[in-house]
Amino acid sequence: MIPDAFYRHLFEIMPTSAVIAIEGRIVYANPAAIQFLDAENANQVIGHTMIEFIHPLDQTRSNNRLNKSSGVDWINAPSQFRMQTVSAQMKMLLSASVRISYEGQDAILVTGIDMTEHAEMAEQLRVSEKNFRQLFENMQEVYYRTDAKGIVQMVGPGVRNVLGFEPHEIVGKATESFYPQASDRDAIKKALMLDGKVTDFPGQMVRKDARVIDISINSRALYDDAGVFAGVEGTYRDVTQRKIMERELQRLATTDPLTEIANRRSFLEQAEQIFKTSQRYQTGFTMLMLDLDLFKAINDKYGHLGGDKVLARFAHTVGLELRDSDLFGRLGGEEFCILLQQAHRDEALNVAERIRQRIQDISFKDPAGELFTLTVSIGVTNNLESDERLANLLERADKALYQAKHTGRNKVVWFV
Repeated sequence: MIPDAFYRHLFEIMPTSAVIAIEGRIVYANPAAIQFLDAENANQVIGHTMIEFIHPLDQTRSNNRLNKSSGVDWINAPSQFRMQTVSAQMKMLLSASVRISYEGQDAILVTGIDMTEHAEMAEQLRVSEKNFRQLFENMQEVYYRTDAKGIVQMVGPGVRNVLGFEPHEIVGKATESFYPQASDRDAIKKALMLDGKVTDFPGQMVRKDARVIDISINSRALYDDAGVFAGVEGTYRDVTQRKIMERELQRLATTDPLTEIANRRSFLEQAEQIFKTSQRYQTGFTMLMLDLDLFKAINDKYGHLGGDKVLARFAHTVGLELRDSDLFGRLGGEEFCILLQQAHRDEALNVAERIRQRIQDISFKDPAGELFTLTVSIGVTNNLESDERLANLLERADKALYQAKHTGRNKVVWFV
């Protein structure tokens, strides 16, 4: 085995760059390498990772080459790489690498020849670097790359606008620490493992000011030459405003604008899903059909504006008796429907009676300031194993409501 002192003596007089790295960090750089990297002394190079001096566009290729090498005396054939010097200049290096034993540890020796002065290549590099820098500095999306463990290896300057962090505050940290929930990171990784890439993948991240934003992610999985997962590379952007608009459009499409509860279409679609799930797993639920008594007289006397106020207050009052898991919707006019999940006959009748009593007890004020009262009739039924369609329940609930209306109103009637 060649002694370390021999390496040092040989490298000191070499006209070409030579560095030795252990576990990715430079432990030795010869004078030619220090000069090539525009460093004033070895301290500006030693202790840094080799990847810091490699251009972002060439880092993945460099990592793959270094990870590919195994065993002492493995040699990576010469290849050209764009390098970034201490003074932020870009140079071209024709380099080769080999694994060696240095000071009793496995190390990598990288040697290279400065190719920057080749006129044609230098011009191409200059133009390429200028265009890359302009794109990289001004892009609204955030470029990022992680290792296999999800640790951020690089992040673009766009992160300042999107997350409020400086790039150096992100590098070296786990990506999941910037997600509201670790499961968000797991979902993206699962999708990447399945398809190798994600496009417009939805997610959320936490800004430096603790505000949660919606993001859209476009990324691909990275693999080394042996086919082993090596990390993730891609971009993400802030789509919070778009998501707010989408949610608002969804709300407008599914919500009754007067009462702020589910409209007919939304209610029936959700009820259909609950019905199918209940029939599949044989779970029970009940349905309440509600209709305001003599509401036409209110509209005739106080106008549609007065009637609208009554409907809005009615919906709000009924909602006070319901759970978050219950479904409440306006089917049209003064007719409403409630679906109580995991509720059987006695529970449903109790809820219906509380609603009936609460509506009877409240007072409404007409435009002249005089008070008047209102009552509601309610038909109740439950799902049966024999039901083939949601319409079967709606028909029974409607029949129960019919009986309540035609036997004196202001009643709760159960129909089997």
